[in-house]
Amino acid sequence: MFFDDPDLGDYEIERFAQDSLEDEFHNTAWTVDGRIGELQAVYTGAYTERTSEQTVDYTDYLFVGQYLPYYICDGSVTYPGAGAPSGTCQAPNLFVTSETETKVSTHELRFTTDASRRVKATFGAFYSDLELTELNDFTYPGSTQAIGFNGEAGFAPNFPLTNTTVTGLVGNAAPGYFSDPGPFPEGVIFRNDIRRTDQQTGLFGEVTFDVVPDKLAITGGLRWYDIEVDFEGSANASFGNLGQTADSQGFGTNISAQFAPGNTVGAPDTASTDGVIYKGTVTYTPTSDLLFFATYSEGFRPGLLNRPGGASGPNGFTVPFAVDTDEMKNYELGWKLDMLDNQLRFNGSVFYNEIEGLQTTIFDPSITNLFFSDNAANAEVTGIEGDLTYAPVSFTGLTVSAAFSMLDTEVTDVLTPTGDVVQGSPLAFAPEFQGNILARYEWDLDGGNVAHIQPQLVHSAEAFTDIIEINKIELDSWTTLGLRAGVTSAAGWTAEVFADNLTNERAELSGNFVFDRPRVTVMRPRTVGVRFSYSY
Repeated sequence: MFFDDPDLGDYEIERFAQDSLEDEFHNTAWTVDGRIGELQAVYTGAYTERTSEQTVDYTDYLFVGQYLPYYICDGSVTYPGAGAPSGTCQAPNLFVTSETETKVSTHELRFTTDASRRVKATFGAFYSDLELTELNDFTYPGSTQAIGFNGEAGFAPNFPLTNTTVTGLVGNAAPGYFSDPGPFPEGVIFRNDIRRTDQQTGLFGEVTFDVVPDKLAITGGLRWYDIEVDFEGSANASFGNLGQTADSQGFGTNISAQFAPGNTVGAPDTASTDGVIYKGTVTYTPTSDLLFFATYSEGFRPGLLNRPGGASGPNGFTVPFAVDTDEMKNYELGWKLDMLDNQLRFNGSVFYNEIEGLQTTIFDPSITNLFFSDNAANAEVTGIEGDLTYAPVSFTGLTVSAAFSMLDTEVTDVLTPTGDVVQGSPLAFAPEFQGNILARYEWDLDGGNVAHIQPQLVHSAEAFTDIIEINKIELDSWTTLGLRAGVTSAAGWTAEVFADNLTNERAELSGNFVFDRPRVTVMRPRTVGVRFSYSY
């Protein structure tokens, strides 16, 4: 497990099914470079394929699953009629088995003109193609023992769930995607069998003009993008099957039909968008030791489709079928300084970001018992960050390095009118201060060997895990100490003793509260070890 339950104690968690993960991938990348006349040309490509088989304990759904008793209790408990409830409820030891495969290919062709000229340019094209397939079986073991209205045990005992009606299968022709038509394994109450594709095409270019050679330069650039995200498959559910002798197929979702061209629910067939983003930079270099810059740039994240599109919430809110790109405008002033006769280097920047249509994932059972995404808010980020390196001439062998980040983040406008987002709240995983400082001292030994010792201190302020009020918790601030000490020989080998998290701090790195229970990912406890390496 990679998270704990702070209500139970440090590094402790309650699980009721055995979690497991088998994960493998391969990646191939290639580069071809050359010249076409005066142009330097570079083509890069990559292909990645990743598969995983996972089992995840899902018992936490107990705390928010309002229909859970229906699946694991006798029908006389959930629908007692005129009498009092009677019968048995089975244990809520739920789990999910998940099979996932991701395939990604990327291609980029880039041309660069002669960098020694006063006007220089870089331009090219980019293409990526992603396919994600996922088969998730939500298993409720107690459902096989629940007594139905006909006195028999289990959901659809003589005809387990299938995908056939949900996908619109007719004979051997399948208009929609599914990887397995069924029947589903015993105890499977829900199945998500989906495929997502994401195709992106881009054209980019930038031009730099040396207004004053080696002193003042102006750079302008743009990127045109075209993105298409598709979503297909099936999401079958067993609601309505208690005591049935056949799968009712009454509450499944044919995702392929929902997002098909000309669908009857008003959903788009794809989440598609295109546009142009810009950037511009002015660089001033008064001396060889000083550089200052001012930058404006734009960025975005692709949109996506929502399976529970059309679900209604409070204040007239309806879950959108498609989520648009979110967009960011960045204003930045920065510097790169070598000072004190090159003993001190100080790089840094101050910046201001405007975010429009911030994408986020929401789990709100008052709207739907499924996760969905939305352009939930507009936000602002103001910050300063920097890093310093100091190597004093008067103290040979000593190098001190430090880095810091200070942020002020705020939701400025609420776009999802459900009460889940609050204006003025900070953004997720945005501590107001983070910093680290490291000192490394090296000294010579006999025979050309070199010893070193290196302590490091790292600190992070508290942070929230989400902008969705009902899904977030606050992570505590933390400070950790690490230490390295070792010897590098003239023969090429290095031996080092290290201690990470020397003070054994329970540092909270991440977390969530989506099922009304805190789940916190923490830093590894104190770890002491020895490393050996050899260079030849």
